[in-house]
Formats: sequence, structure tokens, C-alpha cells
Amino acid sequence: MKKIILTGDRPTGRLHVGHYAGSLKRRVELQESGEYDAIYIMIADAQALTDNADNPEKVRSNISEVALDYMSCGLDPEKSTLFVQSYVPELTELTFYYSNLVTVSRLKRNPTVKSEIQLRGFNTSIPVGFFTYPISQAADITAFKATTVPVGDDQLPMIEQAREIVRSFNSTYDEVLIEPDALLPENTVCMRLPGTDGKAKMSKSLGNCIYLSDDPKEIKKKIMSMFTDPDHIRIEDPGKLEGNTVFTYLDAFCKDELFAEYLPEYNCLQELKDHYTRGGLGDVKVKKFLYSVLMEELSPIQARRKELEKDIPAVMEILHQGSIQAQKVAAQTLDEVKHAMKIDYFK
Repeated sequence: MKKIILTGDRPTGRLHVGHYAGSLKRRVELQESGEYDAIYIMIADAQALTDNADNPEKVRSNISEVALDYMSCGLDPEKSTLFVQSYVPELTELTFYYSNLVTVSRLKRNPTVKSEIQLRGFNTSIPVGFFTYPISQAADITAFKATTVPVGDDQLPMIEQAREIVRSFNSTYDEVLIEPDALLPENTVCMRLPGTDGKAKMSKSLGNCIYLSDDPKEIKKKIMSMFTDPDHIRIEDPGKLEGNTVFTYLDAFCKDELFAEYLPEYNCLQELKDHYTRGGLGDVKVKKFLYSVLMEELSPIQARRKELEKDIPAVMEILHQGSIQAQKVAAQTLDEVKHAMKIDYFK
């Protein structure tokens, strides 16, 4: 069986370091590993419209932004198929067929759906498209017969629901669909990077993000205002690491070899942590080090982005060609699904 990856993001804004740590960096590593027969990276504009139907321009304007972030991080259209979800209409038809295999009560029990509904304050006025998001996601995954879906731990319930849909379809009709496996980040800290304000989730809607395309001055400003240990008032006070956003980010991005250049009095991150917890180390010094660490990671990405920004039509054409390629693959799966369901009447 071929090894295939499907993953993607909603184009509701520029991508941030949480996206990068949680999935983007890993996607590039997987792309370069040579272990996979095909990699599909989707800009999920149709899913973004489920809670932005009254503001489609927000989605439209961010298509190129997400594509720029993808390619500047190292996703290569020669090695991965980058495409736009709404340009693959087969995904909508698959969603419709799969919806008959899922109950309303099962959707209500999905923890990811419940938390997202609460986050957006929908209460009882939940858009149907948003409510059925897990079914749409199952269609995306199965259309490309993806065996692997890189996700954060908050998306595990969605993958499990996709697996349930696959089992239900295959047992009802025929063994057509492939059960996907989730692939979590190897660095557990990266599964869900907190916001700069210390809240559990970095979110565009909460305004607590460091964007990949933020200029260095803006990044420094955001880091210097980061949440740390509220009880660490004086430099000599012992500090806590738990819940300290600055150290969480260092866990995600710091490499020991960076100390020689930016903080030579320490050899590794553990030494820095030990000093902080026993007292005598100020938050400002740690934040300045984090800024250097983060810019080591982001500077090459931002340089590539500036080059790509010089020709946006070329970026959009890459998405156009990728969407054509993705549509052909999804059409083949849809044909197999309709044949299994015995609704391919004219063949």
C-alpha cells in the first residue's frame, strides 16, 4: 500500500509559529524524508467559510498568504501537491455521501467540535457546515487515500471520527477507503504552543500569535511582553517553569549550540532553567535569548517569503496547477465510492 500524507490549514489569516512548530516544520521534514509516495497540502478555504460565510473576502485574501507561508517554510510544489479545497468539488460530494453514515449525536460528542463551538460562542446557532466539519475532513483525507495525517493532539478526535467513517463505509459497501493514522509532533511541547499571553492555545482570533511573517521589531515586542511567572518579581526570586510561556517556547525552538553565540555563560537549556528556578536570573535576559533563538529559525523563512512575494501570480498559478492535479486524484476515488455504492448508473 502506498504511503500518502494529507494535511492543511484554514486560510483565515497568516500562519504563526504555533502552526510552524506543530505541523509545518514536520511537513517539510516528511517531504524531504523520501518515505512517502505522495504528499497533499490543502488550503481549506471551504471549511474556513463554515464560520466566515458573511466575510468571504477574509478567506480569499488569505489564500496567497498561506501559500507564501507554506513555500517559505520549505514546502516544495515539485515534491508536494499544494491545492485549494474548493477547487476539488469531489470533496463536497464525498461529504454528502458520508453524512449518511454519521449521527447527529456522534458529531455532538466530538471533543474538537465541542471546544471549537465554545471558542466561537455559537451556542445553539451553530452553522450546519461548521457542525459537520469532521465529515468534511474525512472526505478530504479519504479522497486522496491518505495513510498519514500530521496533526496536533487537539485534532485526534477528528482523525478517529474519520476512521469510524471509513470503517462504516467499507463494511456497508466495499473495501474502498483507507483508514488514516495520525502523526503527532515528535517534540510534545510543539503539539500545542501556547499564546504569548499564556493562554493554552495560540489563536488568530485571540490576538496572541507571533506570525511567521512578522517583522523582527514586532516579534521582539511580542516576546518582551510574553507571560512568564507572575511571582518572579525580582531577579533574585526563584522562578517557576510550569506555565512559563518563554520557557515553553525555548523547549520548542532552542538548540544547545545557540548558547555559544547568544548566551555563552550557559552550555545548554537545562543550565538556564536551573539558574532561573533557583533565582538570580531575570525574565528580560531570558526573553532576549528567546528572541535570538526564534530569529535563527525565522530569518531564512522570512527571506524566502520576500522573494516569493515579488511574483504573487506565480504563487497562485502553483496553487491552480496543484488543484487540477488534486481534482484528478479525488475524481478517481469518487468513482470508486460511487461504484461501491452502486450509484454509478451510466457505466
